[in-house]
Amino acid sequence: MRRSIFIISSIFILAAIFSNCRAQQIKAETSVTYKTELDILYYDRDSTGLDAYKEERCRLDLYFPENKSNFPTVVWFHGGGLRAGNRYIPEKLKNKNIAIAAANYRLYPKISCPAYIEDATAAVAWIFKNIQKYGGNPDLIFVSGHSAGGYLTSMIGLDKKWLAHHKIDANRIVGLIPFSGHTITHFTVREERGISGEQPIIDEFAPLFHVRSDAPPLVLITGDRNFELLGRYEENAYLMRMMKVVGHQSTTLYELQGFDHGGMVEPAYLILLEYIKNMVNKQDEK
Repeated sequence: MRRSIFIISSIFILAAIFSNCRAQQIKAETSVTYKTELDILYYDRDSTGLDAYKEERCRLDLYFPENKSNFPTVVWFHGGGLRAGNRYIPEKLKNKNIAIAAANYRLYPKISCPAYIEDATAAVAWIFKNIQKYGGNPDLIFVSGHSAGGYLTSMIGLDKKWLAHHKIDANRIVGLIPFSGHTITHFTVREERGISGEQPIIDEFAPLFHVRSDAPPLVLITGDRNFELLGRYEENAYLMRMMKVVGHQSTTLYELQGFDHGGMVEPAYLILLEYIKNMVNKQDEK
């Protein structure tokens, strides 16, 4: 019971923080203007295998402050089970002195694993290599997403080989913030192999397979364990536990009680924004 009260109280505390800070932020926020660049292809046109579907799906929209510099960037991945969905810039993240890169990726069954992981990685790599041209700080890049997007977030940040292919160290990511993402092998990956969605698997395509002490800070957020999909809270709780076992010093888990898989997104944005603010403040203090 105490644990439930603590979790619920945390949500109200976060809401209060943002409410109290609003008056202080309003002047700064209204002085910043924002621009959106649409349909940016994040693969090079001369890259191998750039077919019509890849050119259609492998694009991102970049929303950024146009009269501000050194701002942080969130790379945001949509959900949809790796088989549906489209990129969007979350309204709750707008006008917060940050950039948001909302990326699409190719979907099953037109492609199969690991194409969607490769695409998501390429989108993150593009931001690392290009955000400075827009005024952003390449040392303040966060990766987040909901559901399948949360799964991609964790895979990119925990399994270093994906970004290494682009000559980028995954540990440069300042924070991984998956919203209700699988930590076992994704159910779509299992379906591709003829494995049922109720049969849990942990292999190289499971974030849990890649627990390591030197990973970027990890903020895990799920809905209520009683309303979530397929044991999603318990998966994330196990990932948190195993990260701590291997010696990771910055893994946090939030269970948003009373919220289901879809409903948890709105309050989770508050946690994401507060986390970004704290990390930016820490860097400013260095």
